[in-house]
Amino acid sequence: MSQHTLTLLRFTYKKLKEKLTVSDSKKLFHEKFPYVIPGLYKRIVDEMLVELNLLNHQNEFTEDYLFCVGLTETFKELMKGYQPEKHLDQLFEALCSSSNFEAKEINEISQKSQKEFKNKTSNDILKLLIEKSNSQLYPSRILNLAIYKLISKAQDLKEKDESETNKMISDIFEKLNLSSNKAEKDIGIYKSSISKMEQAKELIEELRTKDKKKEQKE
Repeated sequence: MSQHTLTLLRFTYKKLKEKLTVSDSKKLFHEKFPYVIPGLYKRIVDEMLVELNLLNHQNEFTEDYLFCVGLTETFKELMKGYQPEKHLDQLFEALCSSSNFEAKEINEISQKSQKEFKNKTSNDILKLLIEKSNSQLYPSRILNLAIYKLISKAQDLKEKDESETNKMISDIFEKLNLSSNKAEKDIGIYKSSISKMEQAKELIEELRTKDKKKEQKE
């Protein structure tokens, strides 16, 4: 039996017997995804890995539909432009399984849930959130971003300006008995991360173009 197989078996056994530490999750992740992750995306993957591991240790946390929507949608948006693109499914699978989550199940629940919320007004979305959610939602960044993602697609928000949209989103969080201040902070950081990622990708593309022009001149 190879050392690689022994390592996987050891971590799989530990995974079944007890909660994995962040260090364990990282080792298991790299076993399942043995590729170099470009620096632009490495920080995002590391942060998500730590976040999933910590959530898995919280007794009050439940893997509900909002968790599934939040995880899949933020992963999809933050990893835009990742190359090779064909590695993304394997990367997501490794990210989930290294912290005791099932990627296939999460994707299925996310897709089904998003269809339920499609083409609705913000009031309809709020009603559906209340109907589908537990009496006590476990607050987390992923939960806040899931709600934000669902609400931001509301039909009646398309013609609102940013100030009105933010006010409506804040009101909905309060009606769900969630901290609107924490949600606002999480959403702000998320938007900032997306913006910085886009700027970094543009800069990298500009540098590549300049290098090509230099090579052609030489």
